[in-house]
Amino acid sequence: MITAAKEKLADIAGPALSLADPKIDLELAALAGPLAASLIELLHIKNGFYAFESALHVFTTQSSGTEIGLAEWNSPALWIDEYQDMANGCLFFAEDIFGCQFCIKAASIFQFDPETGRLDKVAGDLESWAAAILRDYPMLTGHPLAHEWQQANGRIAPGVRLVPKIPFVAGGEFSLQNLYALDAVKGMRLRGCIARQIRHLPDGATIRLKVVD
Repeated sequence: MITAAKEKLADIAGPALSLADPKIDLELAALAGPLAASLIELLHIKNGFYAFESALHVFTTQSSGTEIGLAEWNSPALWIDEYQDMANGCLFFAEDIFGCQFCIKAASIFQFDPETGRLDKVAGDLESWAAAILRDYPMLTGHPLAHEWQQANGRIAPGVRLVPKIPFVAGGEFSLQNLYALDAVKGMRLRGCIARQIRHLPDGATIRLKVVD
């Protein structure tokens, strides 16, 4: 049964990114586990969408034009392999303005930090996740900076996220001056390189990052 928070989130979002009937393959369904049906229910309301001035991006099930679908986005070769084993076992279905990923893992919803590979639990199911987004979208989607950026620079293009010039994990500020627009895939691969380099460092360690094209 489709529930209130998912319906409201889809209702306040922009148009569907695909008019195709939402379907996910067996591999993705296995990653989603018991939450697969709930994810499909959300995508039946709207098969992919942007909300909160593009701060939240929920992926469509099928790639079309500049929009990447779930199967392609979750393909290890696209960006997940950059994180070695840090992103394993996750079904990534949405992202905030900075490319922090929302994913299903172990029958719960987590947020995946692209700079560290850290997983933080957000909710126990899709309905609770949608309710959390509606309740705390400024924090969970980065909407205030998305709004400020677009006031200064124009609309954020599909498939693009705002990436810090100085990584947040290295003390970079959450400010317009520290952000630039970058293709979402390039942004994830770039920060996967960072996450690999710092994954075994203790908190407070001095960081010297090496960025490799």
